[in-house]
Amino acid sequence: MDWMNNLFLLGGALLFLSVVSTTLSARLGMPLLLVFLAVGMLAGEDGIGRIDFDNFVLANVISQLALAVILLDGGLRTQLSSFRIALKPSAVLATWGVFATVLPLGLFATFYLGLDWKFGVLMAAIVGSTDAGAVFSLLRHSGVRLNDRVQATLEIESGANDPMAIFLVTALITMITNPEQSGVLAFLWMLLLQIGFGLLMGWAGGMVLAKLVRRLNLAEGLYALMIVSGGLWVFAFTNTIGGSGFLAVYLAGIIVGNQHTRATEHVWRVMDGLAWLAQATLFVVLGLLVTPSSVWEKSVDALVIAVFLMLVARPLAVFSGLWKFGYSVREKAYISWLGLRGAVPISLAMMPLVMGVPNSELLFNVAFAVVVLSLLIQGTTIPVMARLLKVAMPPKPEPEGMHDIWLSEREAVALFSFKVTKESEAEGKHPDAVTPISESFDLRCFALIRDGRKIEMQNDTVLREGDTAWYILPDSQVDKMAKYFSETGQNVRENFDFFGEFAVDPYVNTGDLAAAYGLKLEDGEAGMSLLEWFQSRGGSAQPVEGDRIVVDGFSLTVKETDQNGVVKSMGLKVPRRES
Repeated sequence: MDWMNNLFLLGGALLFLSVVSTTLSARLGMPLLLVFLAVGMLAGEDGIGRIDFDNFVLANVISQLALAVILLDGGLRTQLSSFRIALKPSAVLATWGVFATVLPLGLFATFYLGLDWKFGVLMAAIVGSTDAGAVFSLLRHSGVRLNDRVQATLEIESGANDPMAIFLVTALITMITNPEQSGVLAFLWMLLLQIGFGLLMGWAGGMVLAKLVRRLNLAEGLYALMIVSGGLWVFAFTNTIGGSGFLAVYLAGIIVGNQHTRATEHVWRVMDGLAWLAQATLFVVLGLLVTPSSVWEKSVDALVIAVFLMLVARPLAVFSGLWKFGYSVREKAYISWLGLRGAVPISLAMMPLVMGVPNSELLFNVAFAVVVLSLLIQGTTIPVMARLLKVAMPPKPEPEGMHDIWLSEREAVALFSFKVTKESEAEGKHPDAVTPISESFDLRCFALIRDGRKIEMQNDTVLREGDTAWYILPDSQVDKMAKYFSETGQNVRENFDFFGEFAVDPYVNTGDLAAAYGLKLEDGEAGMSLLEWFQSRGGSAQPVEGDRIVVDGFSLTVKETDQNGVVKSMGLKVPRRES
């Protein structure tokens, strides 16, 4: 029993230390994944813990399990509207983009390290795909608001590019260890099975799980366990029949997460904790597995390869893959920079070790160092690069919290909370008299929280800075209420700077607008609507909030779209004229 208790003590202590260390990560602006990794390395054989852990098979099992949970959680939080915006470009990056990254990086590694070309390309294939866990975690907690097209592209690409990466790594390992079994048709058939079975099993498994969530009446905490266990079954079964379990579990998560049931909110809460546990466990184990002294010996080589990957190979893949999809140069540059590497490359680097590829320790050490450098350089500069490349959008006022109150199995009302910001319009108003909401229907504050306590509302009660008010609202009123509670003079100035001083109807006649502001038009443009003119002048055919064109100093920006992608409002910035 002593060894078991010691294992529990050690495992609990490492995870506890990892979670507590996240407060330091927030203060230093360091990615949380690096904190978990550092804890594992400190506990390892070269660290203060002196734990000698070199079981690559066990580490590979843990990494596969953790990545399946992380991808399932990422799928649950991916909206189907993202596919409408970015499915085709993301699919190109998840296939051609991986190949276009691996080819130049493999050739560079071959000549720089003096390796056999198959070994050099294998090294590139291991680090060639972006990591879903790193993208989901770092992007969503960066505090940066990107336009929907860029955000969706990064997330869908990272969740869908594993089949191509696994295909390339498996093919190259086969070429090295069993060259007589290497055949182009066999490899293409394997890729087809990976993608085909991944999509089929992901769709089927997601539909079954979604139907079970709707029909089964379980205790609240059991819905998430059912989805996790079902997702892991889909993952394992798909791998067993030759498909991509990663793609399948991600797709299953998307299907389940895009239905609205009474279990959805409970599932998200539990899955959030499970995803963090999976990431913490995964990176602590990877930290234990690595020998820092061996990685340090290859640090210079890894740095050169990482720099080439970040500044040459990844941009080549992104710009060649997205050239016809209407992305701006700044957007493509930012997508190139956000090619985050994480646990997937390290997991792929274990495959040559487990399969007995000669000199595979070099692959693992270089892949590990490249991941650390990616998290350290790219992961910490997400906000900085967004501002530098001017792809960051002003923060959007949002509710403090949201809960569904279910009236029956199919009907629910949404309860939203809003926190009063200093100098906002809500400050000083009675909770039931907030405009413009109260003018459209009879609004009542459900509860008012002040200093952590619920207070009874009187006729003379007014909202103060820091108060939290709860309301039952329709979705159409949420954005208005959020602005009312959190928009201040500074927020307004930021929006004016980004969108322009004037909000204009996208369907007004462009000729009328040109006459009012002195905008020069070309032949045939006067009869267009403003949105048609926007698209004809280089704007996206499928606009999202933040898309912009600049004509003769006039800036026209998409300001608001509805859930179906229909443009509702545009911002106009007029150039200043010298007097």
